[in-house]
Amino acid sequence: MPKLSVNIDHIATIRQARQGTEPDPVAAAVLAELAGADGIIAHLREDRRHVQDRDLRLLRETVQTKLNMEMAATEEMQRIALEVKPDFSTLVPEKREELTTEGGLEVASRIDFLKSYIARLQQGGITVSLFIDPDENQIAASKKTGADWVEIHTGTYANAKTEKDRHREFIKIAEAAKLAASLGLRIGAGHGLNYVNVRSIARIPEVSELNIGHSIISRAALVGMDRAVREMGHLAEP
Repeated sequence: MPKLSVNIDHIATIRQARQGTEPDPVAAAVLAELAGADGIIAHLREDRRHVQDRDLRLLRETVQTKLNMEMAATEEMQRIALEVKPDFSTLVPEKREELTTEGGLEVASRIDFLKSYIARLQQGGITVSLFIDPDENQIAASKKTGADWVEIHTGTYANAKTEKDRHREFIKIAEAAKLAASLGLRIGAGHGLNYVNVRSIARIPEVSELNIGHSIISRAALVGMDRAVREMGHLAEP
């Protein structure tokens, strides 16, 4: 059964809409853990559109399970990660104009850069994951960088309009997970997963972790964080 990590970014999005102090993503993380979450994810973007530096510092002091810092592969973010010391750092592509992450990281053309960047984080005691598309070349390249994990981008699967398209994308994800496992990488999956489409991904044997944010936070706005996390956790069970 894959573990469930909850991304609390959009609690911060609600707070930043008024530039105030509530709701607090740190409190949301506590509630998610109490409801059974196996980890907490926070994406510190360069433009600070939702999670703030203060949040990350307090999450490091508060999270009792595992803290995963999503981040662009920049010098600033590397410095912050090495100061805060999250358990995980997941390197993701980032564009200022995007509403959310639009695809996987381009690894194949940046192996040397990423190898050095990842090594620096690992030397600081941080486990590193790369957020990538379910693509054979990107998986092979991820192994060459020395990354510990890959998180397979499930957005195209989640956004598929027909069952045929969804099945085709599911096969890509399943085959990518199998390849990554054969190379000795650990595998997570995330982006666009919700209470309807998560079951198939949760049953891929090689997937160790589901990383889900928007869907859980959306449901939490209606039924509460505890129930939203528990319901998602049940869907991940065999």
